[in-house]
Amino acid sequence: MFPKPAPIKAYSRVYDLKSRLDWGEPALTIIDVRDRQLFNQARILGAVSMPMADLVNNATASLELERDLYVYAETDEDAAEAIAHLHSAGFKNVSLLRGGVAAWKAVGFPTESTGNCAA
Repeated sequence: MFPKPAPIKAYSRVYDLKSRLDWGEPALTIIDVRDRQLFNQARILGAVSMPMADLVNNATASLELERDLYVYAETDEDAAEAIAHLHSAGFKNVSLLRGGVAAWKAVGFPTESTGNCAA
């Protein structure tokens, strides 16, 4: 049995998110704000695509303002920008996933891709 993970923080390591996923807590969403092509090539298992241009509209239409959100992008700076937009829209529990999909893959955590992606 996994111990209960710590509450969401402003900045998370991939191990923090993996701990929550292993614990089986469903009340979180992983948001990938990269463009759709990068999302299709490789993403954290279970992440949803919400590119920056439509992020706030998509998030407010489909997510509760109190939901725990883990956000990653191509760079942590891009993720920080996305988080600022989410905070402005009223989302309260948002965490920047440091290193994004590259950090996730570097430690061997599962990723997924869509179809045959041309390089």
